[in-house]
Amino acid sequence: MSFEESHLGRIRQIVGSRLLLVPGARAVIQNSDGKVLLQERSDLGLWGLPGGNAEPGEDLKTVVEREVLEETGLTIANAKPFGFGGNPDLETIEFPNGDQCQFFVLNFFATLFSGELAMLDGESLALEWFDLDSLPNMLPNMKASVEAYEVFCATGEFQMI
Repeated sequence: MSFEESHLGRIRQIVGSRLLLVPGARAVIQNSDGKVLLQERSDLGLWGLPGGNAEPGEDLKTVVEREVLEETGLTIANAKPFGFGGNPDLETIEFPNGDQCQFFVLNFFATLFSGELAMLDGESLALEWFDLDSLPNMLPNMKASVEAYEVFCATGEFQMI
């Protein structure tokens, strides 16, 4: 689905670039080597986690499964929530076209997946697996999600980001 066809795209046609509060989900996908999958984003030119915004009628688990498939070609099998991102200092983004969003994001992790990596929707410049101790330059909110995942793994406590 193109941005223009998405729920957010249709809202943007009405309200322009002003700040919107947007629900969504993102995923930390970890392979058997302990590496996490990141996407180099075509909109901001930085690395981030697969994920995106809710469409009408979707729950957030469906959102993360759909977005991961669209952005990476992978089908995740065991998505589980580990944290919630809602800090406006981290989750408020102005995109290069001037659109502003404050995201409210349920963060999931997955260790079981199938499929082959593929950039299917034009939102990624690259897809790569990274060691947690050698992450590339990332969007601050996405980096905070990865850091929260590491804390969750160490403590088992749901993280508020």
